[in-house]
Amino acid sequence: MKVISLNVNGLRSAASKGLAAWLNEQEADVICLQEIRIQDHQVPFEIQALTQYQHYYQPAQKKGYSGVGILTKIKPLSIQYGLNGPDPEGRYLAIDLGSVVIASLYLPSGSSGPERQACKFTFMAELLPVFAKMAQEDKPYILCGDWNIAHTKMDIKNWQSNQKNSGFLPEERQWLSDILEKYAFLDAFRYLYPDKIEYSWWSNRANAYTNNVGWRIDYQIISAVLGAKLVNIKTPRTPKFSDHAPVIGEYDL
Repeated sequence: MKVISLNVNGLRSAASKGLAAWLNEQEADVICLQEIRIQDHQVPFEIQALTQYQHYYQPAQKKGYSGVGILTKIKPLSIQYGLNGPDPEGRYLAIDLGSVVIASLYLPSGSSGPERQACKFTFMAELLPVFAKMAQEDKPYILCGDWNIAHTKMDIKNWQSNQKNSGFLPEERQWLSDILEKYAFLDAFRYLYPDKIEYSWWSNRANAYTNNVGWRIDYQIISAVLGAKLVNIKTPRTPKFSDHAPVIGEYDL
């Protein structure tokens, strides 16, 4: 099973850069999208034309903001919109495929100020009991998304100067460690490549992309039992559809 995750930073923008043709070439089984920034009726024609997939979207109430989506070739047994009921910011969407549950997740960013950082911490707190529940279920999970947290020093180019910045705060990193350690989940990329340096997001300032001054904040977090099923995972820098790179995982399922 091939699973792609990508923060598109606006689905219409990414579609204008050839995203649909690239997705068609990839022949993935499931595609998880974040920051789609559209309502259901605004899905670009090129994306709608990917008719080999069933399309599910969880937009934010605010127009042009946030939102997640999943495209799947496998018909879901059920679909979950939001973590615990209504999801006004469009942060979580999950599909149950029988042998595995796959989710598209978009954690808030706290970089715009204290108010948004507080929202991020609230969302993180709400996620902890969700992970505890997932750990008790029979089915494994693949949680794809933009987590807006660089976990370790290997996951960010300039770690020393970012220790007080949202996305690399000690409490954010500890939260991610707790999820992995307490609830038996794996960072799929780091599990397969413990020492490899790859980034998934680059600032639009100071030629960060050209100089590869990046952050790895996009993950496929998987139930530990799926570690033995993980065949490959990569974060290709090109082609470039947004300020994020896709995360492409392959599983023997």
